Amino acid sequence: MTNAAHDDRWMIALDIDGTVLLESGEMNDAVIAAVAKVRDAGHEVMLATGRSVAMTLPILQKLSLKPDYVVCSNGAITLKRDPMGEGGYAREFVEMFNPGEVLRSIKEHLGSANYAVEDATGKFFVYGEFPDGALGAVSENVAFEKLVKIQATRVVVISPQHQVDDFLAVVEKMGLHKVSYNVGWTAWLDIAPDGVNKSTALENVRSRLGIPRTRVFAMGDGRNDIDMLEWAAVHGQGVAMGQAPDDVIAVASQVTESDVNDGAALALTMFLDARSG
Repeated sequence: MTNAAHDDRWMIALDIDGTVLLESGEMNDAVIAAVAKVRDAGHEVMLATGRSVAMTLPILQKLSLKPDYVVCSNGAITLKRDPMGEGGYAREFVEMFNPGEVLRSIKEHLGSANYAVEDATGKFFVYGEFPDGALGAVSENVAFEKLVKIQATRVVVISPQHQVDDFLAVVEKMGLHKVSYNVGWTAWLDIAPDGVNKSTALENVRSRLGIPRTRVFAMGDGRNDIDMLEWAAVHGQGVAMGQAPDDVIAVASQVTESDVNDGAALALTMFLDARSG
């Protein structure tokens, strides 16, 4: 296939964990090769992830991607390519909120949970314990009363003693207001500024790139991908990984194989094949 003309290029937004990356942290050669083919065909291939900036940039390098924009922290931070920035990128858009009210509310319902607040620089301030590597290298343990005063791009809450369904029930009972939130595979809660998610950041990027809604492709596997897949599926393609929960699959326009079966590579190959005819 020849390179897509500028007017024909698509914006391809890929989740990281469970999509291009296996749960083990490994990336299969088939996925790397498929991403390269879509990139080389002239399409704008980017990452849209819940990961912090520091945990996202190495994945860009591993995929040999240099997109104009990268969406991190579930949409709260959007990077723009800048040779003088960290890893060749600088923070272009940063959404912030005061986490005090929501943190105190959650602590009333989940007293034994562990909390982390990510600031505008990507540093995490932690109250409690998180698994090694879960947040990235830059973190600092602080008292809860200091945590609630830090301006946040994201709040992360984990409660290992809860099953996911129980955790979901507690979160629903709390009726969180003035924030956007989603629950992950495990008892892991991501909280973002109100109205901010992967889809809102991607729509901003799409507009700046001048790519129409009919040429957006997004792929993911987690509940934090629901807004993104729903947004992409309206006029373009929203692809759910095969291992995704039912509520993620329900909003997608297409379902591929699981991550362990190279579902991302398969979906990207099908995308290219459909455009080469």
